[in-house]
Amino acid sequence: MPAEWHPHSATLLHWPSNRETWPGERLAAVESIYLELIEILHRYEPIVLLVSPGKTDYVEEILQLSRFERSEIHVLTYPVDDVWVRDCGPIFVETGEKAISDYVITDWEYNAWGGKYPPYDSDNKVPSFIARKFQIPHMQTGMVLEGGAIETNGKGVFLTTKSVLLNPNRNSNLDKTQIERKLHDYLGAEKIIWLSKGLAGDDTDGHIDDLARFIGERKILTTLPENQNDINYPVLFENLQILKEATDQEGNSFEIEVLPQPQTITHEATIDGSVHVPATYLNFYIANGVVLVPIYDEANDEAILNKFREYFPDRDICGISCSDLVWGQGSIHCITQQLYGL
Repeated sequence: MPAEWHPHSATLLHWPSNRETWPGERLAAVESIYLELIEILHRYEPIVLLVSPGKTDYVEEILQLSRFERSEIHVLTYPVDDVWVRDCGPIFVETGEKAISDYVITDWEYNAWGGKYPPYDSDNKVPSFIARKFQIPHMQTGMVLEGGAIETNGKGVFLTTKSVLLNPNRNSNLDKTQIERKLHDYLGAEKIIWLSKGLAGDDTDGHIDDLARFIGERKILTTLPENQNDINYPVLFENLQILKEATDQEGNSFEIEVLPQPQTITHEATIDGSVHVPATYLNFYIANGVVLVPIYDEANDEAILNKFREYFPDRDICGISCSDLVWGQGSIHCITQQLYGL
């Protein structure tokens, strides 16, 4: 599996339309975030945008009015269940066998984080839809896995969490050794670093893309609240200690960078009743020539963006305000999925 900074063919998005996730005026607020994201991202790489039947004309009109370069935005009609394409979308791997294909789609099962939010059958079929549409070979794996649950440096080292991959609501028939074997066989995982748990209010049970991200082959970005009384401090401190002691498959230590965590308390309980949202600056997306960074607090935004400019000197850094998006319990990385071989 390539690292996210490996050049993409395009980015896959799902246009928001689920009224249970985005009730009332929240849908319009999230649509505005999508338009901002699309406006930025389509200048750097093509976008494949899946839109539910009955919404296509509406979305086409919005894109036309926004005067985007339409040759870079490919709208496809598909009955999407929700926006979280990071978790249900295709996960590409390089084959190294150019006679077959440079890339293959690994098609994992998706059950909406343990069956929490039905229906999800249509989203579970997105990888096979993309494979057919673009004539890319794909492999069924027979295991539940969300893209937000894994992070790789592109050299065989993976980060994940016990609270997700070992959760019986995903793969009760598989133990840790069998799960590691699946990640090895289908994604090329040579070493897996297991963190503990995730953020309060994270209905995924603790996805890694809120906790720790590779920003280089041996450089990891993580997060820790400045206030030790913060509800997330004990878990994030424990994860930090695991990362500090971790090594790659050759025994090399990692360089660890720590960002502060934004406020996670929400003024209005989320749809599942949580008073916390999984807000984190780590849910960024590395695209061709640009990094899209979620921002939440004007007092800290510029300092955070300056940090990202240090981490990615060869890419533009664009902050997108994500308070309305994270109310639905996800952010920029959760709604994007990189595509290859198109």
